[in-house]
Amino acid sequence: MGKAMVVAVRASPLVFLPSSPFAASRNLKKQCSNTIISLNIGLQSSSSKPSCITTSSIKCSASSTSAIVSKEEEPLPLEVNEIKTMCKTWVWRGYNINYLSYQGRNNDTSRPSLLLVHGFGASVAHWRRNIATLAQNYRVYAIDLLGFGASDKPEGFAYDMESWAQLILDFVNEVIQRSTVLVGNSVGSLACVIAAADPSQTSIQGLVLLNCAGGMNNKAIVDDWRIKLLSPLLWLVDFLLNQKSIASAIFNRVKQRENLKNILLSVYGNKESVDEDLVDIIRTPADAEGALDAFVSIVTGPPGPNPVQLIPKMTLPILVLWGDQDPFTPIDGPVGRYFSSLPSQKPNVSLFLLEGVGHCPHDDRPDLVHEKLLPWLSNLPVADNVVT
Repeated sequence: MGKAMVVAVRASPLVFLPSSPFAASRNLKKQCSNTIISLNIGLQSSSSKPSCITTSSIKCSASSTSAIVSKEEEPLPLEVNEIKTMCKTWVWRGYNINYLSYQGRNNDTSRPSLLLVHGFGASVAHWRRNIATLAQNYRVYAIDLLGFGASDKPEGFAYDMESWAQLILDFVNEVIQRSTVLVGNSVGSLACVIAAADPSQTSIQGLVLLNCAGGMNNKAIVDDWRIKLLSPLLWLVDFLLNQKSIASAIFNRVKQRENLKNILLSVYGNKESVDEDLVDIIRTPADAEGALDAFVSIVTGPPGPNPVQLIPKMTLPILVLWGDQDPFTPIDGPVGRYFSSLPSQKPNVSLFLLEGVGHCPHDDRPDLVHEKLLPWLSNLPVADNVVT
């Protein structure tokens, strides 16, 4: 990439900061729904002032003059019901895993396949605005991680990042059976990082990380003053969620349509992207048997490996796209600062800040994501497309 440049980044607002854990606990059933979602995905902002970050990156906005697929060329997003009818089932370790395989007209076997991996609470359909565009030149797969979407939610399963990473690797080897680029959002990004870091894997050709999480939950974030301040509340949340009646009350409040929509509006920069279909994409799987157990296990479980420990050892191409209005993993938080520093240290990493975009760039502003993703994919070196 070119010379380093200074990018001004507006600090994201604090999503939730109670005056004390005790005050928060008194009104837990009213407030804990938004709190737990915020804490789980990543309350990682470390500054209330605008900051300057030196990176080998550029800020991308809707007025960008660089090459982009025009709106006339972009195929229409897939309908949620259409996605459901196209999905298939793959059995992994006795569990049913829901996935989609989508191929456009161009069946160029020299190109890698793409595997799309959703974030916390999402599913295959969260990629509705990306699948058809990407499938113009690539075979596209999307998967529901165990515990999410239409995949099984086994009772008593102890969810962890390593299990999801192994699921991804096994899916590539058993189903895709070709060189693959992993594209992940939030906690899905981290699962992709862990999978690609496996020293035995030979099938991952590249990584695309969209607002990557620092852990399965905030237990991984230890160098942020707000997380330190909230540590007693995090312990309290863990304790309360392990009480079945309390966990059920909180979860039922979280998944109410109006509450979900408000949460989504708070994490999307482009509010027009928060439509009723998006609410249904998140809400419908939450009504399935086992969804509550999965929610509790993920929020209270171990955070898993940290990207800071894994990425320095990687040499494969990595594209990082980051919405600059993400209140969960802001660019000026510990995880965001780490990723913003990478392009100047590692030549295999490219980073672009997406202006006016929140935590889920691919659904928030798919045009900006495609603008950077498609050229990057086209420049990947040709690799052996048969997984051995």
